[in-house]
Amino acid sequence: MIRFSCEHCGHKIGVEEAHVGKRGKCPACGTIVTVPAESTLIEFDCGNCGRRLAVPKIQSGKKVVCPKCEKVIFVPAGGETPAVSASVVRFTCSTCKWQIEEPESSRGKLVECPHCHNYIAAPSAEIPSQEVVIPLQPTIRDDRSEEHFEQLQKDQGAAIQEPEPVLERKLPWILDIFLYPASRPGLMILGIVVVVRVTFRIVIRFLGTASQQFLPFLAFFGLMWAVGMIVRLVLCLYLWWYLCECIRESAAGGIRAPETTGRSPGLGGMLWQTIMTGGCFVLFLGPPVFYRIETGASDAIFWGLVVYAAVFLPMSMLAVVVFDSWLGLNPILLVRALLSTFLPYCAMIVVIALLAAAGIFGIGKLPNPNESSLGLFILWCMSIYLAMIVAHLLGAFCHRYKEKLNWDV
Repeated sequence: MIRFSCEHCGHKIGVEEAHVGKRGKCPACGTIVTVPAESTLIEFDCGNCGRRLAVPKIQSGKKVVCPKCEKVIFVPAGGETPAVSASVVRFTCSTCKWQIEEPESSRGKLVECPHCHNYIAAPSAEIPSQEVVIPLQPTIRDDRSEEHFEQLQKDQGAAIQEPEPVLERKLPWILDIFLYPASRPGLMILGIVVVVRVTFRIVIRFLGTASQQFLPFLAFFGLMWAVGMIVRLVLCLYLWWYLCECIRESAAGGIRAPETTGRSPGLGGMLWQTIMTGGCFVLFLGPPVFYRIETGASDAIFWGLVVYAAVFLPMSMLAVVVFDSWLGLNPILLVRALLSTFLPYCAMIVVIALLAAAGIFGIGKLPNPNESSLGLFILWCMSIYLAMIVAHLLGAFCHRYKEKLNWDV
């Protein structure tokens, strides 16, 4: 039996060893968890009442309070200890289905259920009972119901699921990638970002014109301008975080823009994601931009720096997002990944370059965004749509060549 805790809520879970590596929902909070290769809990018996307990391994050698007898006991430092089954009788409460453990001397006597407080007769003979993990927090009594665990033990398929099959594309790959943003979440993100930005621009332009005719409108203009700047900044941070999520979901096999409701980060998380990925642009686009500003030349050095940026920037972006760490900028990791996937990686860069060229050409045909709200609306729609496709290309490349990349994350 594998014993581990939910990383989100700390709920103790026990599953069969056959489910190692599989994903399932935590029976307490519903978060998707992965069954580890070995138990992350220490199991031992209370030396006072014989209650079987389970605590995280990091609590090895520390004091805890037994939820049964409320005596302070030490967690063994040597890891899991065998149960002393000869001194304990285990049975199920007939009222609430709570797993009860009592000393051997309680057989045939009435005992109080610690959960529903009804009195139950302890069996006079041993009754086989499935063992469950006892939720325990140090120095805190925990009387939460374990109905979820009982259900988990009876029907492993309800909580532990087989890995979800990878979705297949219904259209040829080169056509299907253009439909990546065309999911309900993707279109909602696109609509919200574009509509809010364009709306604020129209309102600010109207108030600016009105304030020239009627001076008190100037106060409204200033307030709306400040609010608009804050809202647009937050939307840009959220959009950038969502594009990184597109890369991660595509790297896991997704073929449509992901649903992120309920797992969006706070402002600090979005800002940190932007800083990490922005470092890639500074590191690889900075040299050619700086060289061009300082010298104004378009010589061989400049174009060499441009090629350097075009080759390393996509791979560095992919690595930083997938690892969710600065470790993705490790030059050894980047060079090794480039060499192991050189030809397909070059093909992906060509596709991205063609998308960028098509976007620039299309934007050049639009009405002037500074004079036309329609032109601004179309400009933002095209830019975000193409950005989602590029993010999908990066993630899909990682998914397709994950064995060659050998990124153990």
